[in-house]
Amino acid sequence: MQARTIMFLSGLFAVVIITFALLQQPQQGISRADVEAMIDIAIEEKLASFDPTASTNTARAPAVDGDFGSAVENHLMSNPQILQRMANALQAQSELQQNQRAKTALAALKAPLYDDPDHVVLGNPEGDVTIVEFFDYNCGFCRKALADVIQLLDEDKNVRVILKEFPILSQGSVDAARIAVQVARDSNIDYMEFHTRVFSSRGQINKDTALQAAASLGMNPIELELQMNSKSVSDAIARTHQIAEALDITSTPNFILGDEILRGAVGVDEMRAKIKNMRDCGKATCS
Repeated sequence: MQARTIMFLSGLFAVVIITFALLQQPQQGISRADVEAMIDIAIEEKLASFDPTASTNTARAPAVDGDFGSAVENHLMSNPQILQRMANALQAQSELQQNQRAKTALAALKAPLYDDPDHVVLGNPEGDVTIVEFFDYNCGFCRKALADVIQLLDEDKNVRVILKEFPILSQGSVDAARIAVQVARDSNIDYMEFHTRVFSSRGQINKDTALQAAASLGMNPIELELQMNSKSVSDAIARTHQIAEALDITSTPNFILGDEILRGAVGVDEMRAKIKNMRDCGKATCS
């Protein structure tokens, strides 16, 4: 994002200098206000290409000769809020394009998203709304989001939550996920209890953390450690990574509701609103 922003600002600077230098014949004695007006016009037009709501109604000022580039630079340096506006517009456009790509990918990923034999299902398996969460056990925001998920499951008995192991933050995350995949396969174990015990652990979560949580629920830690690098466990985690790559998911937590990806710990209120929309119109955002 930073690299794209720098390229955008550089492009804008060039647009301001070249475009307005060629718009009209140079005029002598132009005022500072005229120079600033020209810069503002270029900024508004550039922003409009990223944000359709941006205004371009500023009256066009005459062009200027001389050290035009210096005038542009001085105006931008004196008004740093312009740079923030441009960065915000660029980010909004990037997120819009990312979401559009994600919607297309989501339509093609229904089976791996909702029918994988190794994902964990919490809540009502026949719920009318499904939330898919990609998480990492060393993600602080995932820990925070866990409380929101628990609250949703407690208050709404018609929601299904699918958990997908997406360890990306450390080797400890990967090792804990490998143990968790095996725990999820044991129908005699309450996975939610394991899940909350791991997240409640202090410090960095790793293999030992997950093994201790599993052992406290009656599982054999030696067998779990022996099987943690098996092909079936590796394949289960790899499938989640493949889905994440197709959806441009590179962080945790990420939630999928219908045709949208909610990036980050968005909070229980937003999730409630999206669930309501799914029931009202079949989409996470009703038009």
